[in-house]
Amino acid sequence: MTTQLRLGKPWGLRRMATPAGHFNMMAVDQRHQIASFIAKKLGIAADAVSFADMVAIKRLLVQELGAQVSAVLLDPNFSFPGALQTLPARTGFLATLEDHRYEDSPGGRRSHSISNWSVEQIKRAGGDGVKLLTWFRPDADPDILAHQKAFVENVGNECRRHDIALVLELLVYPFANAARHASDDFDSPDKHAELVLAGVREFVRPRYGVDLLKLESPLPGATLPPRDGGSAHLQAQRWFDAMGAICRDAGMPWVMLSAGVTAAQFLRVMEYAYAAGANGFLAGRAIWWDALQQFPDMANFAAQLRAQGRATLRELDALTLRAGSQWRPDYSALDGIKSEGEVCATYI
Repeated sequence: MTTQLRLGKPWGLRRMATPAGHFNMMAVDQRHQIASFIAKKLGIAADAVSFADMVAIKRLLVQELGAQVSAVLLDPNFSFPGALQTLPARTGFLATLEDHRYEDSPGGRRSHSISNWSVEQIKRAGGDGVKLLTWFRPDADPDILAHQKAFVENVGNECRRHDIALVLELLVYPFANAARHASDDFDSPDKHAELVLAGVREFVRPRYGVDLLKLESPLPGATLPPRDGGSAHLQAQRWFDAMGAICRDAGMPWVMLSAGVTAAQFLRVMEYAYAAGANGFLAGRAIWWDALQQFPDMANFAAQLRAQGRATLRELDALTLRAGSQWRPDYSALDGIKSEGEVCATYI
């Protein structure tokens, strides 16, 4: 038998998917965005935001919405102590590897992992997958591009070694000297679709070991036209179709991130994405940002999550079931097993 068995990767993806084969996932790993929100709400500096407040928010998000999604994305520093114990056993979970703090320069951004955190530790913690966010644009300085590619490739190799699924999130960003440099916290109206697609083309390559892509809309989600058959709709759909074609040709499943758009805007993004072959979503703020506005009133925060958050998830679930592409695990390597002991000898 020549095909190396990797049973952990498809099993982890199965854990993160619905029985119908869709990835209906929620992100609660946001750190900078939530800390900045708390600071503004309480009138304090961002570095004065308490650990307790961060943990309490993440605990409530998972407590109220964790049973409504197929998997939840958690960060180790705040989500693990706040929410892991409240996550339903049937809900899959993937863990963030990258630090939200990055090295910024006029030539681009360098990503790095959270201190004292690794693929091996995520696997040992019971994670079904590793999520890695990579800032990427092909016009960055050569040394930046080399660093970002090597960063993903090294993590991909570690995920292969520990046989755990790698979910890669790609985000285009403004250069440090750009006029709209502060716009990267939300879907930026000055991003270019070509830059988004360039990242997808790069990281579907087998050398990176990616198992699932988490992608941003190639066009600003807040400005997508209705899918009414008009020229604006058809032009916008072409960009999504191009993104879907890259993934389809590479045999790569993909989901969409919400990038801070509203729930209604994200539903439209998903309509475009599903028409292009997307397999689901991994969204955060589109699901729970409105409810978070109730903070520090945690009772009202919880009530809004149950009302607005669950309603948004119901709409997303219905749309996904109706229009999303189904993913199925590939266990074809097992078909080549012909004798006792072959699995044990091959599973290396």
